[in-house]
Amino acid sequence: MPGRAAPVRIRRATVRDLGVLRRHRDAMFRDMGRGSPRSLAAADRAYAVWARRLLRTGDLVGFLAVLRDGTVVAGGCVWLREHQPHPVLAGGRVPYLLSMYTEPAHRGRGLATKIVRAATRWARARGFPRFFLHASEKGRGVYEKLGWSRTWEMETKL
Repeated sequence: MPGRAAPVRIRRATVRDLGVLRRHRDAMFRDMGRGSPRSLAAADRAYAVWARRLLRTGDLVGFLAVLRDGTVVAGGCVWLREHQPHPVLAGGRVPYLLSMYTEPAHRGRGLATKIVRAATRWARARGFPRFFLHASEKGRGVYEKLGWSRTWEMETKL
């Protein structure tokens, strides 16, 4: 039917999906105007090694929006990163949402929301008390509608 979005399902990514995860991550940075062609290529090579290792260990968990024909049109990952102990978090690993991307032709259809919800269910089912991310300006509204809030984190260039 014209005007209707193609049905999608959300599935977990595997190491075999590393190519699409890399393409989406590169496109995400390009959409944000981040990096030069040279720095993007270097980051992609490093990401490929890092992501392959963490996908295998389960410390990187990908969620993909897939059309009926198998085409991946959106995705995002949860990285289980080390966190220091403090009063709110006892320490250990915490889930961090990253590399969210939706193909331009499929934007505005709620795919990012579906991926964030799937990732949140996954993290909640494993007993994590908090979930973290750094949002782009384009993505901030998606997260805020789902109950995420801004924090006081800052950074400086060295």
